[in-house]
Amino acid sequence: MNKLSNSSSPYLLQHANNPVNWFPWGAEALQKAKDENKLILVSIGYSACHWCHVMEHESFEDEQVAEIMNEHFVCIKVDREERPDIDQIYMSAVQLMTGRGGWPLNAVCLPDQRPIYGGTYFQKKDWMGLLFNLANFWQQKPDEANEYAEKLTEGIHQYENIAFVNEHMENSKADLEAIVRPWKPNWDFKEGGANRAPKFPMPNNWQFLMRYAHLMKDEESNVIVRLTLEKLAKGGIYDHIGGGFARYSVDDYWHVPHFEKMLYDNAQLISLYSEGYTWCGDPLYKKIVNETITFIERELTSPEGGFYSALDADSEGVEGKFYTFTLTQIEEILGDDAGLFAIYYNLTPDGNWEEEQTNIFFRNDDDKVLAEKLGIPVEALLEKIAISKLKVLNARSSRVRPGLDYKILTSWNGLMLKCLCDSYKAFDEPLYLDLALKNANFIKANLIDDNNQISRVYQKDNATAGVAFLDDYALIIDAFIAVYEVTFDEDWLFLARALTEYTLDYFYDNTTGMLFYTPDNGEQLIARKFEVMDNVIPASNSVMARNLKKLSLLFYNTEYEALAAQLLRNIKKLMAKYGSAYSNWAMLLLDDVMGTYEIAITGNGAETKRKEIEKKYIPNKIILGGTKGSLPLLRDKFGAETRIFVCVDKTCQLPVTQTSDVFAQISELN
Repeated sequence: MNKLSNSSSPYLLQHANNPVNWFPWGAEALQKAKDENKLILVSIGYSACHWCHVMEHESFEDEQVAEIMNEHFVCIKVDREERPDIDQIYMSAVQLMTGRGGWPLNAVCLPDQRPIYGGTYFQKKDWMGLLFNLANFWQQKPDEANEYAEKLTEGIHQYENIAFVNEHMENSKADLEAIVRPWKPNWDFKEGGANRAPKFPMPNNWQFLMRYAHLMKDEESNVIVRLTLEKLAKGGIYDHIGGGFARYSVDDYWHVPHFEKMLYDNAQLISLYSEGYTWCGDPLYKKIVNETITFIERELTSPEGGFYSALDADSEGVEGKFYTFTLTQIEEILGDDAGLFAIYYNLTPDGNWEEEQTNIFFRNDDDKVLAEKLGIPVEALLEKIAISKLKVLNARSSRVRPGLDYKILTSWNGLMLKCLCDSYKAFDEPLYLDLALKNANFIKANLIDDNNQISRVYQKDNATAGVAFLDDYALIIDAFIAVYEVTFDEDWLFLARALTEYTLDYFYDNTTGMLFYTPDNGEQLIARKFEVMDNVIPASNSVMARNLKKLSLLFYNTEYEALAAQLLRNIKKLMAKYGSAYSNWAMLLLDDVMGTYEIAITGNGAETKRKEIEKKYIPNKIILGGTKGSLPLLRDKFGAETRIFVCVDKTCQLPVTQTSDVFAQISELN
């Protein structure tokens, strides 16, 4: 076994028996490269990555390839989910060199960590040739290698850099329209989502556009969001048997998934469908939320109350084998009911995927339409499908399961905690709140120390204490604010504020008015970067900007308000060029333009009134209150009866006792 055998990362442990003399990232490997004047080969991936497994099998398990790697390189394996800071730097390098990126990510660096070459997946023959060429280049032309490394490292420093914007300009609806207008031609009005393949869910995009459709009364946005949520829910990207979404579909109509299931996707999609239900009341959205939370509770929840990271795409070495069925297999499980089940999920004898006779479950017709076609009551159809589905799930459970990445990541747990609060707001299901509070207390007890320093990865022995990044802080702060809004327990809000203060102390850059991804008291790599563009997870800077805005309203903190405004000013000029990469920033802009309603509820009936208000779709609001409280807006507002105060821009309306009057006040303020 190599040096990875003592790692906590499931991804690194997958490589522990490779003949490659892998090291984890750390002082031993980096010093060895300097002492022996060897190139460093940094190979980055994650446990659910299909092509990472392919390259491992083809190259890293091969003795001939390993001999070349061991002789000429110090080889380092990195789990990108544990060390996104390292991934960020070398991904920037590869994108600068090749114009594209992905995983596995392979970068070759000088002994001082500066990269000179990189790429993603390589076939064995190409990989071997490349290794020989790079080793010879370093031996024969070290000066040229150093010169190139210097230029590339400078490019990494400049890549996606942000400047401080002094100019103060009023934000307007025209600014929002300027973001959405050039975005619209990229929407797929037939299949939903973006008009491209592969198709990624990108839940933050649709959350912004849902709010934009509602607040700006934009019909095209309304149509594309409704269409996308329906197509996602009916497509093969959704696991119709067990619940939960795969990471993306390889085609342009959501049919064939890349089968790995990631916690971060499912958490954000739960939030999206929960908000969507409050927006339009579609029962399909409620079903998706319930099934997805059930899946996570069943397969991604630790005994301590944390949430695991991912399920692999492969089982028994075959992508999607756990999730797909032949029609013959379905007939063996369901007998006479197989025919109806096959019609419902589009299963055929020849199969509906590239693998012979293999079927991916997906839907076309609405239940009512299909029931009419079949001449049976819709209730009878749904009852038969539910019974059959459970039988198929039970049969599937006996199969060899996909690998579980059992890391508990703070940032992704923050997304999951937030979505549980969002689903509780939408559906008033006590289980969702129970799961949320168990997770919140787990995070508080195990991932945050007495100095408000977060650990990125849960370790029972606290082996990685103190290693965390901006997304860990930002997403946990956001989640704790959400916990406050469903409990009115101010302790969560005070903890969110304390973590915010820590973040500003160690991540904030006064020169640019942005927050670095890495803290100034952490390991210093060859570059210190900002995470600015919203991707499959919103950028940590955009999340922090929105946190600062919310906390500024809750605590009347003008410093937070100014910091949030500066962050938005720095990014605003970029947003119209590429709306889908700035959707979380666009939500901050939307709140700024439309205003944020601060709804304070005081008295013994506060919880009842909170639930009533949550049934109405008001995306630009924060809720505070309870039977007691110390927040500025709550002072002098407690009395004998339950009262509701609607405030906006530091001005409050007259208190009311009925939620209908709250909605009337908000309508008048629009």
